Amino acid sequence: MPPSEPTRLPAPSLSRWFTEKVQPHEPALRAYLQARFPTLAEHDDIVQETYSRLLRAQGNGGVRYPKAFLFTAARNVAFDLFRRRGAKPTEAVTDLVELTVLEEMPGVGEQMDQSYELEVLADAVRALPDRCRQVIMLRYLDGLAYKEIAVQLGISAETVKVHMAKGMRRCAAFFAERGLLEVAPPTAGEASV
Repeated sequence: MPPSEPTRLPAPSLSRWFTEKVQPHEPALRAYLQARFPTLAEHDDIVQETYSRLLRAQGNGGVRYPKAFLFTAARNVAFDLFRRRGAKPTEAVTDLVELTVLEEMPGVGEQMDQSYELEVLADAVRALPDRCRQVIMLRYLDGLAYKEIAVQLGISAETVKVHMAKGMRRCAAFFAERGLLEVAPPTAGEASV
């Protein structure tokens, strides 16, 4: 059955709508936040801000898919927290792929996680220096061996290895800056990128 058109609800109806359509998803939302953003300690604040945005949107004309809105708004609130902390994405957040989420679709949080991880990985690769990005893409997208990459780019196989290591470190740092990967501090013998 297609969803009904969004409408503004009077206060008692809004309360009932929230209790029936939104609140049942809170445990899944909290689990999603813990899995997706384990380094953020402010999960309660994220949930409250998410509810605030959801109720504001419902009051301004309605929300067709409360569950989808809830998870998307929570992800955006977490992004806002990272931005305030100084972890800045290299691409605008508006460039993120719009996710189509169905009301009763199982595993919405997991699908959003996978999609978000792919988006962040693409951003991380785009942020690499040109030669480093070429090496990473030839290795992982085209499946070329180090020697084949070296021949194609006119560099030594040893230089390919250096670019691979540099690219992997930078991508790991990119993920860590966004709270998606916990990275141990470099040992005394490791050079920083």
